[in-house]
Amino acid sequence: MKDNDNRRKLNLIGITYNQIESGVYALILEEEGSDRRLPIIIGASEAQSIECKLQEIIPPRPLTHDLFVNVMRAYGLRLIDIDIKRIEGGIFAADLNLTDGERELSIDSRSSDAIALAIRMGVPIYTTEKVLSEVAVERTEAYSHKPMVKKHPGSISVMTDEKLEALLAEAVEKENYEEAQKIKEELDRRRRLGKSK
Repeated sequence: MKDNDNRRKLNLIGITYNQIESGVYALILEEEGSDRRLPIIIGASEAQSIECKLQEIIPPRPLTHDLFVNVMRAYGLRLIDIDIKRIEGGIFAADLNLTDGERELSIDSRSSDAIALAIRMGVPIYTTEKVLSEVAVERTEAYSHKPMVKKHPGSISVMTDEKLEALLAEAVEKENYEEAQKIKEELDRRRRLGKSK
């Protein structure tokens, strides 16, 4: 889809959680220099993988997207950028634009997988003016960044930092990344407010 005159750069704003329908998340992408936002519905495992990277949670073993990055690097492939496209039925897909240093190729991908790879490899995310004009929404409170998960249960907020650090290590070891994220968010909140316990 590389029509450079028609490409619009997108920045990942965050992930929202659907409070009504369990297990449904939306990636929120915003056009650079604009208030137009592109929400893309994704599943829980993809949301977890993206949120792990955004929260800098390092699992004991590579997640699927980390494994893919490792394989690409081992074979000398570099991700140049990704292009989000809209296909029949209103579903989003993406092109992974790769190079081996000599040739470039594009590989079809799910949009959530492409974005998970883009944030791991620090490459730009693009779409077209056509996609934005068809489905983008103006920034509103409904699409402002919200935490991926619901508020922490009361018990976590009264634990000491040492207890939370131990629980965080245990959650990561057991690959319970949703719980690890809750704990990390609480620790980060305390650090921001300077209210360690």
